[in-house]
Amino acid sequence: MGGSMQIGEDELRRGMQTLGIDDAMAPALLAYRDLLVRWNRVYNLSAVREPVAMVPRHLLDSLSVLPWLPSGALLDVGTGAGLPGIPIALAQPDRSVTLLESNGKKVRFIRQACLELGLDNVVIAAARLESFTPAEPFDGIICRAFTDAAGFWQGVVRLLAPGGKALAMKGRRETEELAALDQAGVSCRWQPLVVPGLDAERHLLIMKGQKPVTG
Repeated sequence: MGGSMQIGEDELRRGMQTLGIDDAMAPALLAYRDLLVRWNRVYNLSAVREPVAMVPRHLLDSLSVLPWLPSGALLDVGTGAGLPGIPIALAQPDRSVTLLESNGKKVRFIRQACLELGLDNVVIAAARLESFTPAEPFDGIICRAFTDAAGFWQGVVRLLAPGGKALAMKGRRETEELAALDQAGVSCRWQPLVVPGLDAERHLLIMKGQKPVTG
């Protein structure tokens, strides 16, 4: 594995430094990447096949949202192969991260990844969003799989703690999505993201209920 881990290591460390992130977790991030590469050959977990391409498109893309995450417990909805939740959990070991995924083969992969990486701050929930009932609400909920921001908000608002935020990772800024959110009483803003090594637009849509929850 050592030789494989070296593929993209310089790019990852430079990218983490550009993002202002301590690169001490680079070996763990690359170990996760290498595990994903191996499983991907059989289970088709990611459309990105090349190990080097996974550095900006998966690892650095996930880490780029760190400055805008609210503190506290985080839920990653439809995490798939563990993105962005596993890179976030590796970079912030004191944060509780719940990975929500209903696909059996993807759940098996993220369980194995968390076991091999020793991620004791991660909870894996094998369930669909509509049937997921956690013991406690979340301070932040993130997703990079939903295409409809209003639908994402409607699906997760019941799981948010008072003052919590829902964050949708997007490519281009889509202003037409904001009308439906405004009608739903949601305060939202677009945060441009800079992902080192990725020549594509990336944004984070940050959503929060306008009316404070009382009682």
